[in-house]
Amino acid sequence: MTTIRPFLMFQGGVAAAAIELYVKAFDGAVLRSVPHAGPQQGVQLAELVIKGQHVLISDSAVDHDFDFTPSTSLFVECDDRAELERLTEVLGAGGKTYMPLGEYGFSTAFAWVGDRFGVSWQLNLA
Repeated sequence: MTTIRPFLMFQGGVAAAAIELYVKAFDGAVLRSVPHAGPQQGVQLAELVIKGQHVLISDSAVDHDFDFTPSTSLFVECDDRAELERLTEVLGAGGKTYMPLGEYGFSTAFAWVGDRFGVSWQLNLA
């Protein structure tokens, strides 16, 4: 069976800190593996399971001229407003707000934030 998984590649050796944030943000997130390339190279390839979605995460071994962009984001359907508010606060801390938590024509409660590592999160009340 063919599978598609989001792959988040970080620069500057921050993948472990990003994983820590995502485990804190999402109750029940499971870190399945974190092989390290070496102490100076960070995370070679980690697999994080968030609400059943497998997300691959690594630190890039080389510097690139590109990084994350808000035009690609992870869209999260929240079961209740309290969860939506908590995720907006935790993921948005130290990052950017693209659309503040509020009611929009397409949703009764929605927020769009970029976390402090540059990953874009669209958070919606299901």
